[in-house]
Amino acid sequence: MRFIGTVYEKLQRHPKRLVFPEGTEPRVLQAARQFFSLRLGVPILLGDRTRIKDAAARLNVPLEGVRIINPAESEDLENFAHRFEILRRAKGIQLTEAREAMIKPNYYGAMMVAMHQADGLISGTNEIAGSVLRPLFQIIKPAPNIHTVSSCMVMEVEDTRFGDNGVLFLADCAVVPDPTVEQLADIAVSTAQVAHRLAGTRPRVALLSFSTRGSAAHPSIGKMQAATALAVQKAHQKGLEADFDGELQVDAAIVPEIASRKVPESKVAGRANVLIFPDLNSANIGSKLVQHLARANAYGQILLGLDRPAADVSRGANAHDILGVAAIVGVQAIEYKFLYPDAGNKLPGE
Repeated sequence: MRFIGTVYEKLQRHPKRLVFPEGTEPRVLQAARQFFSLRLGVPILLGDRTRIKDAAARLNVPLEGVRIINPAESEDLENFAHRFEILRRAKGIQLTEAREAMIKPNYYGAMMVAMHQADGLISGTNEIAGSVLRPLFQIIKPAPNIHTVSSCMVMEVEDTRFGDNGVLFLADCAVVPDPTVEQLADIAVSTAQVAHRLAGTRPRVALLSFSTRGSAAHPSIGKMQAATALAVQKAHQKGLEADFDGELQVDAAIVPEIASRKVPESKVAGRANVLIFPDLNSANIGSKLVQHLARANAYGQILLGLDRPAADVSRGANAHDILGVAAIVGVQAIEYKFLYPDAGNKLPGE
């Protein structure tokens, strides 16, 4: 069974409640219906009830098992607004402004997750990344003892020789534009952790560059070398069993024949299942090239390091992609206490 099938099976055993702020979007409606039909949990759509029902009717999508909440008419609106006002009081926000923010689905959805009324959030099909991330960072914030919030893309390619049976984790493709050495190490360890929990295999993490083990000279190469060494230390401190190597060119990281010539002694080269890019430019470009040229199933962006599970999907995502991301976020919610032991203990405003 391919990766996403195993994700569905695990979530069927432990169904979750996931909130979708873009309730009238056709792709979201189709994904939400499938989420319920596959017995993965309860999808919660946000938006005007009449508009959502009309959109579903045009698509002939049944809404049985799907919850619909209009933030503007919700009985929780005042409580949510009050908590948001407390969170943002230092920034000068007033209760009236907090209420206006909470009417917006992405803000309301983030507060639902923060208040444990939903187990995770999936948004982004019609929003730029900032519109999804800003409410999450303002309301949910990083998990305790986490210094870098980032993201990863789960890529499932047809050629099962790559990664683990065709599954690779790519990071950071959405959040940190130009990560420092410390941030790169955090991203490497966070992605390794989620890869281990989701795929159940030992993470083999390649920190990528245009150079392999000093084959070229440039400051960016030293950055990846330092990040690799620091990631090894951080993983050891967390008790995470994983292998790290870098700097590696991507062919040396994933192609055994090339790895055997360039770095024959490496435990990672030629077998990497986690790829860490040096910056957001290369990560975003690289992941989209793989997705479209290889016709891979791409599930992301799965956010890492937040106090609650969430994902920012691409505006180019189809219903199948959204369903896969939702299922991964659901399994992430199951595993969250293992990933972030101190996460979720405090409610917003406390």
